[in-house]
Amino acid sequence: MRAIVVEQAGPPEVLQIRDIPRPEPRPGQVLIRVKAFGLNRSEMFTRQGHSPSVKFPRVLGIECVGIVEAAPDTSLQVGQTVAAVMGEMGRAYDGGYAEYTLVPASQVLPLQTSLPWETLAAIPETYLTAWGSLFEAMDLQPGQTLLVRGGTSSVGMAAIMLAKHHGATVLATTRKVAKRTALLIIGAEEVIIDTGTIADKVRQRVPGGVNGVLELIGTVTLLDSLQAVAPKGIVCMTGILGNAWVLQEFDPMVAIPSAVRLTHYSSGTVNAANDTDVLQHIVEGVEVGRYKVSIDRVFHFDEIVEAHHYMEENRAKGKLVVLVD
Repeated sequence: MRAIVVEQAGPPEVLQIRDIPRPEPRPGQVLIRVKAFGLNRSEMFTRQGHSPSVKFPRVLGIECVGIVEAAPDTSLQVGQTVAAVMGEMGRAYDGGYAEYTLVPASQVLPLQTSLPWETLAAIPETYLTAWGSLFEAMDLQPGQTLLVRGGTSSVGMAAIMLAKHHGATVLATTRKVAKRTALLIIGAEEVIIDTGTIADKVRQRVPGGVNGVLELIGTVTLLDSLQAVAPKGIVCMTGILGNAWVLQEFDPMVAIPSAVRLTHYSSGTVNAANDTDVLQHIVEGVEVGRYKVSIDRVFHFDEIVEAHHYMEENRAKGKLVVLVD
């Protein structure tokens, strides 16, 4: 089978298409014929060498969608449409950047859908991350105000749509004026151009502060986001679009306003047992137009180097997808 293999950390050119043996499933494992996969910045970080637990060579890819090829001693059926997400996919073991991938059954979510593969591939990691952040970590309620910081990322756009449909008032940020309209179209009430310091602008629009901030930029804007929240509000750090992992000289007693909460969400907790029904709900929402899939561009398998350059240059406003066929 063909697979995209990283032999050593480096620029996008280290992503090389190779012929490797097709894996054979053992009981409890699922062999998936991959039809498409979404691109994620965590894969870019791994390729760059920022994931010390990952040993090369490795086939990257923390998600994919496709068809069950074999699933011994599981409840899954051959030919069934599935999504595979997380569970150390593409990190501890080879992931979705391949014609076939072998994953534990615990990470395989069966789906009923007629969506085209490129649309379906844009949903799992993006929407499950947004859902978990809003409703598991933040407990977002109808009528509350939410700021999505990093709104034109794929997770940001999914979060805006989920929160809007849930009855929240949504503000969003982008660094580029040209991307403002895209956020308004999907449901943001206000769009703030992010200069790095926007707490005062937020409070001008929402006196007293917002109820919650979904922080997708990360540590470079986290302290400012904390200042935009009302007492008893919450900041959830989910992304690191700012490419900085550590907050230097963090003084919680000073940095966190009184009665404001700080948490984080990791999609590493996603599994079939807890999230299949959620993903099916989201997929059905996309089918009927309740939610939109914000795909910026679809690449083909042999365009993976170009796709990673595109992602690394922050050119996308929405999800990037790769078709395998």
